[in-house]
Amino acid sequence: MADKITTASAAWLTDPTVFAVNRTPAHSNHVTFSHIPAIGEPSDLKQSLDGEWRVEMVQASDIDLEEEPFAAEDFDDSAFGRIDVPSHLQNAGYMNHKYVNIQYPWDGHENPQEPNVPETNHVALYRRTFTVAERLDAARQNGGTVSITFHGMATAIYVWVNGVFVGYGEDGYTPNEFDITEALHDGENVVAVACYEYASASWLEDQDYWRLHGLFRSVELAAQPHVHIEDMKVEADWNPETATGSLDALLAVRNAKNAATVSATLKDLSGNVVWETALAASDETGIVSGSLDVKPWSAESPALYELQVVVIGHDGAIVETATQRVGFRRFRIEDGIMKLNGKRVVFKGADRHEFDAKRGRAITRQDMIDDITFCKRHNINAIRTSHYPNQEYWYDLCDEYGIYLIDETNMETHGSWVANNIETPETAVPGSKPQWEGACVDRINSMMRRDYNHPSVLIWSLGNESFAGEVFRAMHAHAHAIDPNRPVHYEGSVHDRAFDDVTDIESRMYAHADEIEEYLKSNPKKPYISCEYMHAMGNSVGNMDEYVALERYPQYQGGFIWDFIDQAIL
Repeated sequence: MADKITTASAAWLTDPTVFAVNRTPAHSNHVTFSHIPAIGEPSDLKQSLDGEWRVEMVQASDIDLEEEPFAAEDFDDSAFGRIDVPSHLQNAGYMNHKYVNIQYPWDGHENPQEPNVPETNHVALYRRTFTVAERLDAARQNGGTVSITFHGMATAIYVWVNGVFVGYGEDGYTPNEFDITEALHDGENVVAVACYEYASASWLEDQDYWRLHGLFRSVELAAQPHVHIEDMKVEADWNPETATGSLDALLAVRNAKNAATVSATLKDLSGNVVWETALAASDETGIVSGSLDVKPWSAESPALYELQVVVIGHDGAIVETATQRVGFRRFRIEDGIMKLNGKRVVFKGADRHEFDAKRGRAITRQDMIDDITFCKRHNINAIRTSHYPNQEYWYDLCDEYGIYLIDETNMETHGSWVANNIETPETAVPGSKPQWEGACVDRINSMMRRDYNHPSVLIWSLGNESFAGEVFRAMHAHAHAIDPNRPVHYEGSVHDRAFDDVTDIESRMYAHADEIEEYLKSNPKKPYISCEYMHAMGNSVGNMDEYVALERYPQYQGGFIWDFIDQAIL
């Protein structure tokens, strides 16, 4: 671990330029195997660490991260409490519930100036033991690696394995993955996590919702063989003029020199081979199909296929198989209108928080299935992931059932630029402040790298209610550098029209129908969506007919009702 930082530092908590230490670069969420799997088979290279953990609540002032004894392998944690992972500390009784809208949760109690945090800062010290499963350990013993991934946490984590510091991470709505290979040993291992309530990241996470903390999504180990497909970037295009598809994939292959070939097979979900090829392995392996006889993907007809990539060693043995479901579709803005497969699309959408009255944001797979079934039964064809990337399984369901997604970056800074209904642009975070640019670009990068291959994702969103500024220009440019095809959405530019260029779509909240109609009659360059409208919390949702009537204008392309489910805790 000579090239890694091996000592934790409390200074990172208030330094916005430090948002990840030793974190694995963001990558696609393709599934890997040690063999050729059946369609739908779970990975044999992953191991869940969900279940009962031990936990102790302390204040930030009570711990020394550089010498913290709780992280030691032989630390006696018998006096710690118990908590299920995934879950929230509040729901387990370790912290009090808070609901905050525009202001920050410390407002009226303490007055830290960004990027600093309140002195009252809870820290949850988590610990659990684990033994690496034989199938994962075999990869480690044969020159591969093992990582630990925290799929969701709030707000910042320091991680140790067997007393060895392995990493620090913020942005708890995209994976925080750390290579722990060198810290592991045979037999029982110990993972320790210090999960902080507040960090500089808290200034970017002022969403209007229950403020819930802890390890609230799954934690898992994953093994990577000595030759490993680190990333798959798949373009599955469909040409409406020829009614044919084409596949263009770029694979990042670690230690490609130790492999002979990479073979790729495209199958329908019944297992029928549509197309296949084989080529020599290289660090960047490109796969290009040419014209394919495939069905297009849409919400009404969500046709899916599976791309299966097999890495073959020089001895002819299978080293690794990677699978990725794909849907062939083309989504573009043409002549100021968003079109899917050559036809105008209208979003009959809702804004959705991940939420359950008992579990908070630690929702289950069944919760997601229930939500998507409700959407399909009630003709909801689109969801905006307000205001953060969702659990990965949600995207799989949206691909399978047919739901259009606006995938939204984990960012809302409402309380930094609005006080008593008065806007103060000069105090906005991130605004045009260069110290925040890295963290904000990292957040959209992490989301896009993870979710790129999902056909359900039609639009990328830079975040919510965070004003405007040069940082958003950097985020918009980064998004289009990664993905030149999908449009980028951001509503906040309405507060400063000098930054109209940071959004490819005109997007407003709660605009009256007549105001929208004025825009549509002005020969606009951009299509229009209502990213929030109707406000359906409680007894409301009147005047819907006025918005539906706007659909006679081709550039009015629907909207997203706030919101999908009321946030209430039993």
